Formats: sequence, structure tokens, C-alpha cells
Amino acid sequence: MIAYLTGRILQKTPTQSIIDCQGVGYEVFHTPFTAEQMVKETISLHIHTHLREDALILFGFYNREEKNLFRELLRVSAIGPKLALSILSGIHHRELINAICQRDLPKLQKIPGVGKKTAERVSIELADRLSKNFAEAFVESQSPQEDWHAELESVLMNLGYQRQEIQKVLQKIWQSNKNLSQEPLEGMVKHALGELTKPKTMRMQ
Repeated sequence: MIAYLTGRILQKTPTQSIIDCQGVGYEVFHTPFTAEQMVKETISLHIHTHLREDALILFGFYNREEKNLFRELLRVSAIGPKLALSILSGIHHRELINAICQRDLPKLQKIPGVGKKTAERVSIELADRLSKNFAEAFVESQSPQEDWHAELESVLMNLGYQRQEIQKVLQKIWQSNKNLSQEPLEGMVKHALGELTKPKTMRMQ
């Protein structure tokens, strides 16, 4: 089974790419979050190989944690690879870990393709396992940065900014002012826009 690929990107969309590995082109399905990290011509992906009678399908992940969570979702009854990837495409994997561990059914049901019954199954079957196996990610997802970061990111994306650009700026803001999360959302948006409208060379300072 293929577990890891390193190669040159021939084609890329937010959910599917073709990776050239020494003259062989592999079609790989992935989340938009992984696609955002595929910024270099040559990339490496952790691969889950799904074998069917009529096809061999590759699912790629930029980091091992996302791949492991994908495999945990496959353990849930009635969730196959297509739905598991759809779930991971609708929410960042660390937010998903947090929602499952806290049994946050309303948040899970906001993910496209996840109804009440699926949210309940995921919560019941995975909450204890994820709390144990993804302890570090769960602790990190409890930080005060998490709540305001996700909301602010959503607002800025609606204003037309790219997720990768936003995340870099928000990380800089958080590191420089940990008390920013106590401000009203309007104040945080204004502060972030101040950084986003700066020339890129100034943002790096």
C-alpha cells in the first residue's frame, strides 16, 4: 500500500491533485486545508490508500495528524472515505477534534454532509478515543486563541482575503498581543485589516 508520496504537482484543485513521482502521475484526493499547504512545486503527502474491487484511490494529507483523524472517522459506522474527507474539508481537523471530544453536536452538524445521526455516532464512537489519542491537539484546541481566531478568520475570508494570508497575520497578532481576544470582534477585525493592508515586506518585520 502507498503510505507516502513525494513529487511534483502537475495539476491542483482545492480537493484533488495529480502528483508526478518519477514519471508516474498519481491522482490524490485531499482537503482544501491540505491544498493550501501545497505551495511549492515539489511536495510530500501522507497517503491513505483505499482499495476497492474496481479502483485504488489515494487520499493525501499534509500532516500525519490529519491523516490519523481521517482513519479514525473511517472507524465510525456508515462513514466511508468520501464522507470522511468531506467532513475534514468542512472544518479544520483540530477544531473537529475539539468538537468531538467536547461532544459539541451543534458544531458537528454545521459541517456539510453531517446530520444529527452522523454527529451523534461520531461523538459516541470517537470522543473517548480522540481524547486519549489526540491529547496534545485537544489541549491546544482549548486555548483562548481558538474561539476568536476561527470567528475572525471567517469574517476576513468573507472580505476576500485568502485563508493562508489571514492565518499568518492572525498568528503574528496573537504573538504580539495575547489580550487581543478580550476586545470586541469589530476591534479585532480593524486590527487585522491594519496588518493585511500593509505591504508584505512590512508584515514580515
